[in-house]
Amino acid sequence: MPEAGAEVVAAGQVAQTGYAPPPRPRALPHGKWPWLGLAVWGSALSILALFGWLMWDVLVHGLPQLSWTFLTESPQDAGRAGGIGPIIVSTLLILGVCMAASVPLGLGAAVALAEYTAPDRGIGRLLRRLLDVLAAVPSIVFGLFGNALFAIHLGLGFSILSGGLTLACMVLPIFIRTAESAVSAVSGDIRQAAAALALSRWRTLSTLLLPLALPGLMAGFVLGLGRAIAETAALVFTSGYVDRMPGSLLDSGRALSIHIYDLSMNISGGEAMAYASAAVLVLLLLILNAGVLQLARLWQARSLRLA
Repeated sequence: MPEAGAEVVAAGQVAQTGYAPPPRPRALPHGKWPWLGLAVWGSALSILALFGWLMWDVLVHGLPQLSWTFLTESPQDAGRAGGIGPIIVSTLLILGVCMAASVPLGLGAAVALAEYTAPDRGIGRLLRRLLDVLAAVPSIVFGLFGNALFAIHLGLGFSILSGGLTLACMVLPIFIRTAESAVSAVSGDIRQAAAALALSRWRTLSTLLLPLALPGLMAGFVLGLGRAIAETAALVFTSGYVDRMPGSLLDSGRALSIHIYDLSMNISGGEAMAYASAAVLVLLLLILNAGVLQLARLWQARSLRLA
């Protein structure tokens, strides 16, 4: 009977307004397929346990090694002693170049795909398939591509600029597809209401669509940031191994991920410093994510208030 009543109400709405509300999803009968719930909760708890064990291992072995000296001094004795000050600076510079290049291009491409191309035909469909393929390309391929294009052909050599631009090429497919999904998920009623108020496409996009799509945009940004900050293979061929303080973007610089790999695989007796560097990498990623999300909330609140 409740379902029949809901159908009568929906039919009345269609008759009066011409608008058919979307169908309500039907819940599974209570108690049916109990193994499905157990499988879902078991998978979630297994992933959380694995993540917790990984974080516990890194932080327990790495945090005791941290100090102000470790964070500011240069590496000594092939990284067995000293600190990681120049390496942190190089990592932040590489991330800055990567995000400065990928975010404007990725956001513009995502808006173009979401607002100006059809999702299932023509050039839009082809571009989406190409982006999906690029997102699955191994990082070593991007490293060789970046070495050939940025380091050799453009003459940038092994530099922070080469590494950052190579990471931008890696991040772009993920960011574009995530941002496009976020913009497309905004209700079409918002676009129709803006058109009825004679708002320009730019004002609709900047004051309504992008603020409403911001959670999805931040998800893409965080995914790209996480992939970039932990990348090793692509940076070996582009930014180099040098562990001194970079003087400019054209200097070579060693990222934290490369430093951790070098200490754990190539330097005997470097395990303690590798754990400490890994702890710094995890904390740096958490701080960057928290800062970006806080700035996004402030921008979203301000944009929607002005709208």
